[in-house]
Amino acid sequence: MLEALPVATIRTQVTVPLAFPDGYATTVRVFSFKGLVDGREHLALGLGDWAGALDRLAAGGEPPLVRPHSECLTGDVFGSQRCDCGPQLREAVQRIADTGGFLLYMRQEGRGIGLYAKLDAYALQDAGLDTYQANVALGRGEDERDYSAAAQMLATLGVPRIRLLSNNPDKEEQLTRLGVAVTERVPTGVFLSPANADYLAAKAAKAAETEAAEARVGRTPDRSVSR
Repeated sequence: MLEALPVATIRTQVTVPLAFPDGYATTVRVFSFKGLVDGREHLALGLGDWAGALDRLAAGGEPPLVRPHSECLTGDVFGSQRCDCGPQLREAVQRIADTGGFLLYMRQEGRGIGLYAKLDAYALQDAGLDTYQANVALGRGEDERDYSAAAQMLATLGVPRIRLLSNNPDKEEQLTRLGVAVTERVPTGVFLSPANADYLAAKAAKAAETEAAEARVGRTPDRSVSR
């Protein structure tokens, strides 16, 4: 059953030039919003020919490539190798810019538990827990992220159908339940380093567990998975 959400509106939009440490640069259209259900300052970044992608979608063409990317100060800004967030952000910006689409920058640090709690979880990981076990040991959920605001932003931008750039089946499940038609889940790259090997293994195991659970309840989404 689809979940109904209140209507959000565009608060402002502005053009911002981006540059990454490896030299890649592009220009994005940054949208902010009013009326997002969680009250957080999420952003939508229009990349490449995003306006043309909207026109093609409205004409019945291929949906735009979209990635909801959860904020990670340590990875996105400081370049931490304990996770793969920074490389995933860099990859997503270029891949979406190449085709035209949107990156939704979600203010959900530490899978929704916040920056300080994430650092507390790091300490527990140093003691042997994996990234999900550490959240639970802190009295939090394994993953507290909610993509209701992402669905609102997409509706406001006029994007009812997307190709989802993500390895996470929970993003697809949530967005589908919230009324976004995911026609394809496009995997991201794997950015392995000695510092994040255990982290990536835990993520892969959790994704497999989620997909197995969906299969048990008979969920059969109408999509293809690009390999």
